[in-house]
Amino acid sequence: MRGQLVSAPIGVLLAIAAGFCFYLAFPPIEVGALAPIGVLLLTIALFRASLKRGFALALLTGFVYFLPLISWMATPGVDAWLLLTLLCALWVALMGTGIAAVTRLPGWPIWVASLWVIQEALRGTVPWGGFAWGDLAFAQAGTWLGGYAALIGRPGVTFAVALAGTSLLAAVLAIRGGRRVIGGAWAAIFLLVLVIGLVLPLGIGTTSQRSVAIAVVQGGTPQLGLSAMDVRRQVLDNHVAQTLLLAEQVRTGQVEQPVFVLWPENSTDIDPFQDPTVAADITRAAVAINAPILVGAVVAVPDNPMAAWNVGVVWDPVTGPGARYIKNHPVPFGEYVPLRAELAPILGRFDQIPRDFLAGDKPGLLAIGGVLAGDVICFEVSDDQVMNALVVGGAEVITVQTNNATFGGSAQPEQQLQIERLRAIETGRTVVVAATTGVSAFITPDGVVQSAMQQGQVGSLVVPVALVDGRTIAGHLGKLPELLLAVLGIAALAMGVILRVRHRGRREAEHRLGK
Repeated sequence: MRGQLVSAPIGVLLAIAAGFCFYLAFPPIEVGALAPIGVLLLTIALFRASLKRGFALALLTGFVYFLPLISWMATPGVDAWLLLTLLCALWVALMGTGIAAVTRLPGWPIWVASLWVIQEALRGTVPWGGFAWGDLAFAQAGTWLGGYAALIGRPGVTFAVALAGTSLLAAVLAIRGGRRVIGGAWAAIFLLVLVIGLVLPLGIGTTSQRSVAIAVVQGGTPQLGLSAMDVRRQVLDNHVAQTLLLAEQVRTGQVEQPVFVLWPENSTDIDPFQDPTVAADITRAAVAINAPILVGAVVAVPDNPMAAWNVGVVWDPVTGPGARYIKNHPVPFGEYVPLRAELAPILGRFDQIPRDFLAGDKPGLLAIGGVLAGDVICFEVSDDQVMNALVVGGAEVITVQTNNATFGGSAQPEQQLQIERLRAIETGRTVVVAATTGVSAFITPDGVVQSAMQQGQVGSLVVPVALVDGRTIAGHLGKLPELLLAVLGIAALAMGVILRVRHRGRREAEHRLGK
């Protein structure tokens, strides 16, 4: 088709190279600057291509991108890994169809970048709450472009990444075509995107009046993989034991007295409201450390034996269990089975998830130790809606309770850490992470990992944390940047399709007249 930049074989090679660039932007390799290069390569491959070619090449990119990125999903099952990869690749393929259409429009670098935002918004919500893992923004906390998170949020970072790649390509194409003024304009936009990200001050609109010491405990599990939580009592005992050791360190003046202690998700998979010995052990640990513990627990749903809640429970040394946060966004096929009756005969293995985790409907705003903490549980840290609700509610610090033991030894914990780093920049708050087997960390509001326990380590950390009031600009804007960019992308896509239909109509008319 007239206007394409490369032949079909070269397009295939570029699509593969783009997928590798996206994968390499994330841990374990973690070269975030490769993401804009990946956008550039994919756009060359799709530039003014047919819709079918755009779909096919972008589908190839999606597979090369996500197959190694989420290879840790092979732990619960190779079929789950391949199906989730296919789902993610299909969203990339649909975006590729749109890119093939909008690259015929003036200003196409902006429209292509907007389509990236739309693709991630849809992939992160459809179906069953979506799967936002692998968003371009989540590889940028350590690059110049990560600062956009404080200004226009996660979608804005993705837009900046994509615009950097497309504007550089537009500059090269225009200059090669003799349109130096236009090429210079796109080159200026490329440089401006980078420079703004570099000099953008973080934390505008937020203030900090005080700091407090917060502790995290990483107790470890007897083993990793699907059997990581089989010895449930041992996991609880590990976290109790590490908290008692921390209490001794506080008593002897080795570390500061924390205002509260953060335990990870699944630190007790035995319901403390049904087993008094579990409750007694947690209370013993809280009394020893003389501070509330935010406990990650699995608890039964009253009057529903086939359901459970994944919760964070504030456990006071004097009054015992108090406020709780019920996970708002359970993971489909990990914590509950959509369409269980229909899919069980086809996929099987659902006996590993005998009970469905039900979703809570209130944000994780918990008053604990005189601090208003905003709690999220594991994969929720990638959910914009869950995170935004905490900032709107006035959380002074973000806590993340996570259990990565199933994926221990893989890149998944480090990938999640990069998401947490970007959320720190976006919210302007310290993010405190407690993981069963790593990575537990304290992340400052500029996205820097201040202190951490890596995979396989056990122990505790006590770190002074600045409590923050107010919101970043991104916190005030909420979903507005994403909505505006989506409108731009949809309008451009509609115009691209209209132009394509008109072009095809003219060609058919010319063909008939030629006969």
